[in-house]
Amino acid sequence: MTRPAPSSPGPAPSPAPSPAPASPTAAATTLAPERWSTQAADAATATLSIPADARRERRFEIACAVTVNVPAESASPWLQVTVQANGTQQWRRRAAAHNPGAWDGLDYRFSRSVPVGQTLRITVSVAGQGVRRRSLTIEADEI
Repeated sequence: MTRPAPSSPGPAPSPAPSPAPASPTAAATTLAPERWSTQAADAATATLSIPADARRERRFEIACAVTVNVPAESASPWLQVTVQANGTQQWRRRAAAHNPGAWDGLDYRFSRSVPVGQTLRITVSVAGQGVRRRSLTIEADEI
């Protein structure tokens, strides 16, 4: 009985082609998420303006935070926060201030889409009685 001759392995398979390098435009579309913020310390009003983007729609998670000092001797102290986005009221709350001799605060979060070519302007106003403004912060994170 004769054995068949071993088959020759033949030419080695060619390696799979490597993917084409990413184009510069592909790299430009993969941007890091934007982050905008402003701190207005004890100011009564703060505005955060997010500039327009000419190429894409963006969505932001916006956080507004206010703290006030509440003196121990205050009678019926309160604070009020109003949040506007592009001139339209998003939220308003007036609440009794607690923690006499310490601090109290209010915060509000919301999401907003920003169409191509448009700016987003967030304005937060603080009012109160028997309290002293301590901090006012607006932050916007692209989601």
